[in-house]
This record gives sequence, C-alpha cells and structure tokens, in this order.
Amino acid sequence: MNDILAYAETDPVLAENDDGAREAALRTELLVQQYELLAREDRAILFVVAGLDGAGKGSAVNLLNEWMDPRHIRTLAFGTPTPEELARPMMWRYWRELPARGRIGIVFGSWYQALFAQAARRARDEEALESMAAAVRRFEAMLVADHVQVVKLWFHLSRDAQRARCARLAANPDTAWRVSPDDLKVAKRFARLREAGERVIASTHAEPCPWIVVPSADDRFRAMRTGEVVLAALRTPPPAPSFAKPVKVADGRLDNLDYGDAAMKRGAYEKELMHWQARVGRAVRQARFGRRSLVLVFEGKDAAGKGGAIRRVGHALDVRQYRIVPISAPNDIERAHPYLWRFWQHAPTPGRVTIFDRSWYGRVLAERVERFASRRDWMRAYEEIDDFEAQWVAHGAILVKFWLSISDDEQLKRFREREKTAFKNFKITPDDWRNRRKGSQYRRAAADMLAHTDTPHAPWHVIATDDKRTARVQVLRTVAQALERALSTGDET
Repeated sequence: MNDILAYAETDPVLAENDDGAREAALRTELLVQQYELLAREDRAILFVVAGLDGAGKGSAVNLLNEWMDPRHIRTLAFGTPTPEELARPMMWRYWRELPARGRIGIVFGSWYQALFAQAARRARDEEALESMAAAVRRFEAMLVADHVQVVKLWFHLSRDAQRARCARLAANPDTAWRVSPDDLKVAKRFARLREAGERVIASTHAEPCPWIVVPSADDRFRAMRTGEVVLAALRTPPPAPSFAKPVKVADGRLDNLDYGDAAMKRGAYEKELMHWQARVGRAVRQARFGRRSLVLVFEGKDAAGKGGAIRRVGHALDVRQYRIVPISAPNDIERAHPYLWRFWQHAPTPGRVTIFDRSWYGRVLAERVERFASRRDWMRAYEEIDDFEAQWVAHGAILVKFWLSISDDEQLKRFREREKTAFKNFKITPDDWRNRRKGSQYRRAAADMLAHTDTPHAPWHVIATDDKRTARVQVLRTVAQALERALSTGDET
C-alpha cells in the first residue's frame, strides 16, 4: 500500500462556496437508505471507528446520530474490559452486542484496540501481531458471510492539525471535556502512532472489509466524507467473501462402531457410575478448576441417550455450578444474527460447567440435511466452528464433545417404546420419524462433521449407546479423565 495516510495529512477542507445544499441532500438520502435497510432486513451494518486520538471520531459519530434516525443506531463503546468481560473469551463482548439485520451499529474501541497497542510498542512482537491480525480477518470475514456488513473508517490528520484541534477544544469550557489526556499525548508520539496505524491498516486491509481513511482536520470535510461513506455502504452490500472449500477427509468411526457389547449388569453399572461421578465431582471442586471451565457438547442420533447421559453428569455436580443449554431451531431474534451469536451468549466463565444438549453443530447436521443452510454456508462452517472452539479453549475452557450413536434396530425399538409409554410419549415427534427416513443423509453429514472438526484442542468422542449403562459410564469416564488431564500441573492454561 502506498502510504494510505498521506492524503489525510494534507488536511483538505471543504470549499468555501459550499452553500449547504450538498449536506441537505446527503442527510435526506441517508434517512431514505436507512429506512430501506430497516424494511429489507437483509443485513446488519457495523461501522468500525478507529484512528488517532483527537481526530474527531466522537464528533463524527454524534453527527451521524443527528443526521439519521438514532432509534435504529446503536453506538457500541468498548473501553477497558469489565470483570464480567474478563471472565469470558475476549471476543464475547463484541459478539453479544452485534446488531440484528436491518439495524446499524457504530463501534468505538473495537477488536482493533489490542492490535493497535501491539503495533505501537517500541519492540513489537511481529509474530503476535500477525496472529492477532489473522484472527481479526477471520472474524470480519465470518461476520460478512453471515449478513453483517463491516465498514471500517480510520480518522486521520496531520500532527499540527491534531495539536491545533485539541488546543481549540481545550480552550473552550464547553468543549474542553472532549479532550482526553491521550489526545494531548498524540503530537509527541505522532511518528510512532502513525507508523502503528499504517501497520494495522496494512495487515487488515482486505476484501470484504477494506479500510477507508477519513481526513479529519476540517470539521465539515470530515462530516461530509463520513456521511458519504455511510451512504455508500447503505446503498451497496459487500461482495460475498471467498473461502477455501474443505478438503475431503474420510472418518470411518461410524462405520466401524461396535454396537454388540454385552449389556452391563446393574450391580457393576451402579458401582462404575458412582466411581466416575465421584471423580468428576472431585475434579470440579479443585481450586485449579476455579481458573478453568468445563463445556460438554452432546450430539447424536435421536433416541441415542443424550438426555440420560446429561442427567448422570449432572448428578456428579453441585446444581449451583452447572447449567444445561438445550438447543432447538433458532427463533426470529436468533435468525436475525450470525448463527454463532446465540452460542456466544453462553460463553463459559471460570469455575462453571455448561452442558449443551445439541449445539452449534446443527449448522453442519440438521441445517445441512434439511437445507436450511446453503451448501456454501455449511461448508465454511467447519473452519468457523474450529476457530470458535479454539477461542473458548484458549480462555481456559475444557471442551469435551460427544457423538452418541445408536444402531437402526435399537433406535426403532426405542421409538416404539416411547409411543407406548405415557411418561416417554413426549419424547417422540413426527420429526424423529422423518429424520429416521433420512438416516443415510444424517450419517454422511455426521461423518463429515467428525472428519473436519476433530481437533487436538476439541476432539470428538464417539460412543455406541445400544447399551445405555455402558454408554453412560463411558461418558462419565471420558469427562473425568479430561478434567484430570487438564487440571494436572503440566496442562494448566
């Protein structure tokens, strides 16, 4: 990139003979396009505001709220993380605030804070910088692919203009509050901050989320340019981001699963169950677990015993320490956001256990088979899910995923038993029978899921469940051993 900030440092101004007609026309069209976005609800728009302190970012955002309907704009200001935010993975605070389709969000203090801080260090870590930039690129591409348009504005001006603007505002008691200590330090550190800005822009300036530099020395020029950028975004959706199709990988675990193990006798079952429940309980009561969390994911065929396995895990825990999150088809609010948004709402916190009865894997299972998600959407989901899980694990989550599998004959037997038994009748629905008729499609989707999302940080545990007792013991043993490994001295995060 050829010095993308150079033009902004010439401090252009709006022509003296501008009579305000251009501004009036711009304001009218901004409102028209905002209401059209609300009516279509085809996407949300996030305007990411960044740049030098003291460049007028706040003034530009205030003006947008004045020119447009502020009832449908959310200004999302992120400062120093709160204790609630620090207790969760870093991206949680951004995910939870994403606007629904048809709405606009303006982001201050975005996911670029840490990246800019690293770039501005005297001895910056280039490897860490590139890793952070790559994470930002993946995050933004995922948002765009899931109907969130990301428009990034970098506000910039020359050193002299920045110093003069701060002095002018500070001299007036009514505007002095707009000048922060950080604003006053910019002029002294201008060269280093400018170079850091160039580095950040260069590492994250890519389709479908390029940077747009807004010259900010002249208030009216800054306002008009900002309005024009916003209008262009409202008028034109971004191009669909490219993605690499997943390489075909075979996973034969479902083909080679043995359903014929002898049934575990009741006495042995109760003894084993109590043993492994006790080990799970002891593990989560360790002081070390107070710095970690446990996330259990249960997926599998209908009637494979997910509910029974979850209840046995719950019996090992203090009821105040865990929660079960049942996942069904998304509601209207959830459909108006990116598909991972509703799962980020349940991001784990230290010392807690979260159990998902079905999960984000619906995108590559039911949504794929029932064609609720396009082929492009579910194919790119494998990489997005791996990245999502890696963020949780990096924050200290011990993530254990189960695929519970049942033979076709045993599934049919359990279906019929549910129909005949009054207290089990609620468990059988027409959807269960329809899914059974699509068994081969679900099996293929499950095999692909296992192949593409079995990672070192979040491996799959495939368990045959024709014998419920054996399966429940295996689940508890797996959870206990995963906890004990993770909480051992060598593996502590």
